[in-house]
Amino acid sequence: MEQQVISVAEQVETAVSAALGRVRPELAGADPLVRRSDRADFQSNVALATAKRVKAGPAELAAELAQALRDADGIADVEVSGPGFLNITVAEPGLWRQAGRRAADDRLGVERSEQGARVVIDYSAPNIAKEMHVGHLRTTIIGDSLARVLGHLGATVIRQNHLGDWGTQFGMLIQYLDEHPDARWRHDQVQPGASTVSALDGLYRVARTEFDADEAFADRSRARVVALQAGDEATVARWREIVDESELAFREIYGRLGVLLEPGDSAGESVYNQWLPEVVDELLAAGVAVHSDGAVVVESQEVKAPDGAPAVLMVQKRDGGYGYDTTDLATIRHRVRDLKADRILYVVDARQALHFRLIFEAARRMGWLTDDVEAVHVAFGTVLGPDGRPFKTRAGGTVRLMHLIDEAVDSARRTVGEREPDLPADELDRIAEEAGVGAVKYADLSTSRVKDYTFDIARMVSLTGNTSVYLQYAHARIRSILRKAGAVEATIDAAQIDPALPLHPAERALVLALDEFGDVLRDVAATSEPHRLCNYLFDTAKAFTDFYENCPVLSAPDDVRANRLALCRLAAATLSQGLGLLGIAAPERM
Repeated sequence: MEQQVISVAEQVETAVSAALGRVRPELAGADPLVRRSDRADFQSNVALATAKRVKAGPAELAAELAQALRDADGIADVEVSGPGFLNITVAEPGLWRQAGRRAADDRLGVERSEQGARVVIDYSAPNIAKEMHVGHLRTTIIGDSLARVLGHLGATVIRQNHLGDWGTQFGMLIQYLDEHPDARWRHDQVQPGASTVSALDGLYRVARTEFDADEAFADRSRARVVALQAGDEATVARWREIVDESELAFREIYGRLGVLLEPGDSAGESVYNQWLPEVVDELLAAGVAVHSDGAVVVESQEVKAPDGAPAVLMVQKRDGGYGYDTTDLATIRHRVRDLKADRILYVVDARQALHFRLIFEAARRMGWLTDDVEAVHVAFGTVLGPDGRPFKTRAGGTVRLMHLIDEAVDSARRTVGEREPDLPADELDRIAEEAGVGAVKYADLSTSRVKDYTFDIARMVSLTGNTSVYLQYAHARIRSILRKAGAVEATIDAAQIDPALPLHPAERALVLALDEFGDVLRDVAATSEPHRLCNYLFDTAKAFTDFYENCPVLSAPDDVRANRLALCRLAAATLSQGLGLLGIAAPERM
């Protein structure tokens, strides 16, 4: 059963708007400025914001609104405080009924607010024949969470894994592999547990060294690049082997992280190679691109370079070659023309801000990006090490992503094992994997994406504070309560909630917290900021803890117990769905 449930906050906003229109018709349509408050359920600042427009004092206008609101359905009390704040308390029966409606719905009353939207999300984008490292962590995890949230809200989400699978580096690698047929790099050749990408990465480094030292090998490698670009059958076949082996390794990491990317989502640079000449021709024909010193460039009309000249995109080099600028223009054209996107999210680190500003400007000037299509650079900061610098190995190299996951799982195993020393080994392994992987993802997602954050495994797997392990334990604890009550499989619907019962303050706080779930998801979809969902889940878990400590459940009288079990079930479902939308497991037992 699916039903849309209007949140209590929206109901209060509607009531304030209606009261405003009644007492001062000229203010009809003004923002009611309603927010949660620690002084009441909600507070409205609308009187302070609009009083001057009607030549009234804020306190006077607030008093008029308070009087009108006291007669509104579902409002228990309104008080004026300070210079004109409205402190609004919602009637208890309405809150109980609201909890019942959400508990009775599989979607917890969350509407499909993105229904009909076609959203392309560009994320992860590792390089073929190279290890995924810590630099791929944020784009992969943030992008995956946004894909989950937007999909849950009804959008058609088109995932695009823009693989680095084209370029001159493949010429030297293919040539080296052909000249060294004994090199071991395929998945059926490497040692068990070893990575094919790691093997390819190592072979590329050797090939690079030979390229720099041996001019004859360098010439053969360059010829192989030409053969690849020309579609030589043998060269393309070897290139395809390298791509396939790399994708196998990527899928192992995606599978372990629980990331939704599939092989069909891969759309590497090679896909767009066929369209690059016509993209340049279109840019020149439209006058958006111009010839400059033998090259073809797009000169920005909005951004200046440090020397005061227009910033430029290089769409064709002097030697006739193409680079990232051309590929990204072909990409955005394809996503609008062929994929019919009305929103495109590029989950790419903040250092590429200027690049995307220039790409979006050029696409708008070409008419590829219209007013009906939104392109957004979903920028994010850097993962830092304990020294506050970009995370590196002790030797100064990049940190392998699989190594980070292993380290987090091992740390989670120690943390859980100390708390539950009698757990069977297989159960401990399962919990450690779910907790460790969740810890890595949550530490990333719970930080505002535009900020850098420090990779601190000890903090990530802590049982206290704003961590995924804390949330997973909270969920498992609620499930334990429901099992003890024999209610884990029961359908607790609105009919089992008695709206006439009084609300304990902790019950009221939990109901209001649970009621914000849909509003928070819409906020995440609008801002592309998953940390808002993380903060919400943490606050909700804390509200449940306060509720459980102050409101006995299993030992309560029958009618009270039914209401409280309904709140438990709704809290568990909200934490489970919320963690799921972050791509994190919600264990039944921990």
